[in-house]
Amino acid sequence: MSTQLYDAIDKGILKAIPNPSKEAYEIKIKIPEFTFLGVKEQPDFANVYLTFYPKGKIIELKSLKQYVFQLRNITVSYERLINIFYDHLMEVYGPDRLRIVMNCNPRGGISSRLTIDSDWKVRGGEEKYSDWANGGTDDNWQVLM
Repeated sequence: MSTQLYDAIDKGILKAIPNPSKEAYEIKIKIPEFTFLGVKEQPDFANVYLTFYPKGKIIELKSLKQYVFQLRNITVSYERLINIFYDHLMEVYGPDRLRIVMNCNPRGGISSRLTIDSDWKVRGGEEKYSDWANGGTDDNWQVLM
């Protein structure tokens, strides 16, 4: 399989399931084998944590796995990838809230942590959830997962 650039990422792989509840609830998803090719076409690895407050649709996990699998042959920077991933999830699922935290494994002794939250005003959110202001809900993942 040949490598491709970020514009080849196919959001059409993502499938939705109707939300079985009209009540508010939170879905947390951990992707421990998030793999892609860095800008020098060297493999990069990350743990990705999704916090998802559904509206009418929820994420079909099999399609999320297939979406993530395609990234193994995509050459892209961390910063561009988290933004593309965020945009695709927002477009396909239209959640009330989506928070993505990407903890990238060290390379050359340096690791990175990137976060996007649809609740942030700068992302068009209403800032109705305050948990992100204190470091975010993702800090509890080590206990939960």
